[in-house]
Parts: sequence; structure tokens; C-alpha cells
Amino acid sequence: MLLGLTLLYVGAVLILNGLWMLGRIGDREISVINLFAGGLTLLVALKLAFGEGADAASIKAGALSLLFSFTYLWVALNRHNGSDGRGLGWFSLFVAITAVPVAAETLYLARSAWDWWFGLSWLAWALLWLLFFLRLALQKPVARLTACMAIGQGVLTGWLPGYLLLTGAIR
Repeated sequence: MLLGLTLLYVGAVLILNGLWMLGRIGDREISVINLFAGGLTLLVALKLAFGEGADAASIKAGALSLLFSFTYLWVALNRHNGSDGRGLGWFSLFVAITAVPVAAETLYLARSAWDWWFGLSWLAWALLWLLFFLRLALQKPVARLTACMAIGQGVLTGWLPGYLLLTGAIR
């Protein structure tokens, strides 16, 4: 259920960040969902890594969840302090590079449709973080592509699977 909870709000933050990049949401207002999603994923990551019964697999899941947490919290902070985002861009490159072997391992070990979906989601997230790197650190003109990809991934890798997990439609 924690994965469903997390994915639901990852979906929300990706969709809203995409709308923000398209100019449909203001700079100050977008911080709200980024703070919420970043805080929520942080709490889930801490429970996975340090909670009762934590093991190697849950610690790994917690560490990977923190990649999302820090991204969203950094976006929120940048909206308030006026930073240009270059630091976040370089962090996004680190995350994109980290996500590739996660995707490869997940796909290599895939035994179910869910495993395949999760591996492909990691590939999609790697690409999205790469676009954030190109846009923020290298100042490439990929804002519209990044926004559209964030919205699409928000629906397909976050909101929909999160909702289906929470309702028990998928396990």
C-alpha cells in the first residue's frame, strides 16, 4: 500500500510540474505539491530504510525513493529562493544515471507484468531526469518536451498505477 500511496502523489506532482512548465501554474504555487510529495516520499523512504523489519531490499527501496523526495523538495526550495536550477539540473543527471541500472536490473529480473511495468517506469523516469538535466544545467530548449513528458509519465507511471494499487485492482 505504501507504493500505491507514493505513486499516486508522484503522479500528481509530475502532472502539476508539467502544467507549471507550460505556464499554467505560478512559480510560488507549485511549491505546495512539491513540498507535499517530497515530504510524503521522504517519510515513506525513512520508514522503508529505518522502520521495524528493515532489510536490504527495503533499505534499497528507501534509498531509491529519496531520489524522488530530494527532487521535489529541491524544486519547491528553488521556487522560493529564486535559484536558476542548475544545481537541481546536475542532481537530475546523477539521478538519471542511477535510474538506468535500476531499470536494467528490474527488467532483467522481471517475472510479471508488474515487474515489466516497473522496469519500464524506471527507464521513463531516467529519461525525464535527463531532460531536467538538459533543461536546467545545460539550458537546452526542451521545456515543452519535458513538460509533456512529465504530464504523460505522471498519468502512466504514477497516478494510474498508484490508484490501481490502492483500490486493489493490481497487487
